[in-house]
Amino acid sequence: MNDFAVPTLEDLEASVGDLDGKRILVRCDFNVPLRDGEIADDLRIKAAAPTISWLQKRGAQVVLCTHLGRPDGKPEKRFSVEILRSRIDVVIPGAEIIENVRFDPGETANSPEFVRYLVEGAGGTAFDGYVNDAFGVSHRSHASVVGPPTMLPSAAGRLLEKEVEVLGSMRSAPRRPFLAVLGGAKVSDKIGVIESLLGVVDRLVIGGGMCFTFLKALGNNVGDSLCEDDQLDACKQLIDSGAPILLPADITALSPEGEIRQMGQSMPEGWKGLDIGPGSAAEFGDAILEAKTVFWNGPMGLFEDSRFAAGTRAIGQALADSRAFTVVGGGDSAAAVAEFGLSPYMDHVSTGGGASLEFLELGDLPGLAALRN
Repeated sequence: MNDFAVPTLEDLEASVGDLDGKRILVRCDFNVPLRDGEIADDLRIKAAAPTISWLQKRGAQVVLCTHLGRPDGKPEKRFSVEILRSRIDVVIPGAEIIENVRFDPGETANSPEFVRYLVEGAGGTAFDGYVNDAFGVSHRSHASVVGPPTMLPSAAGRLLEKEVEVLGSMRSAPRRPFLAVLGGAKVSDKIGVIESLLGVVDRLVIGGGMCFTFLKALGNNVGDSLCEDDQLDACKQLIDSGAPILLPADITALSPEGEIRQMGQSMPEGWKGLDIGPGSAAEFGDAILEAKTVFWNGPMGLFEDSRFAAGTRAIGQALADSRAFTVVGGGDSAAAVAEFGLSPYMDHVSTGGGASLEFLELGDLPGLAALRN
């Protein structure tokens, strides 16, 4: 058992005994993307199927709970699990589901009363065991994540178990060279994981909106690009430390009049950098092809706009072409590889963006610790 190990479904069966007829509460992450009130992508529902199937084959009565959207502690019809029910019935037949846990303010507040309500059967018959298969929210100390393990025999589902196995081995014993590619909007959101990863990786590539704070810290004019001036000193210290950080050498920028142009690390006032340039995409791609382990979290630019998708697409394609062990850290990166049709070529696509980053930074998550304790 490694330092990251969590109780498995087999451990739950050993603790509870014969599962036939037992009621098991399963925390899933069915926070699926919606479009016009319909499910746009059911990947998260399909990802829960192995855990549910394992429990059902042993005769367990499975009851699911999840959140959907951000209803702010009160019922909202557009976030009701009724939207999910027909798809769940197809993918996971025979499983019950209770209403969106975030309809109750006790969920995000980790209220003991709401935990008790869940454990006692959410208005029905009390549960005999609990399974967390929602890695994407396991960095949250929410009632449905950390509460039931304090009162019920508990375990990780297959999805959560796989996430811990992959990310744990990446954190403790990666094949080298180990390269991390970080993008996204803000340095402040990722400064902790940057500092943590620099103690583990052989090289760190930084793109996306967050790169402009680093470029400005080097003395460049970044125009109207996203930049956090309160993080300049932190970025400068990292650069001056000699850390193996690779920054973009060129940028795809947009003028106030709508002109798009390739530029170096500096750009005029009014211009906004919205993607890494072709030279940087090639350089980053070469770094990926030289690595044996690659972790990617965060797009290289505004990939939702086809004019600024080239950098993100290039990173995804380089990972697909690489012989390295490749992990995509959920969130927008996972959405990008799915959009570009590259998901099948990745070794692992995480179901949790923020959770994967926090796990790599801290080595544990509240939801995992709750299962162990």
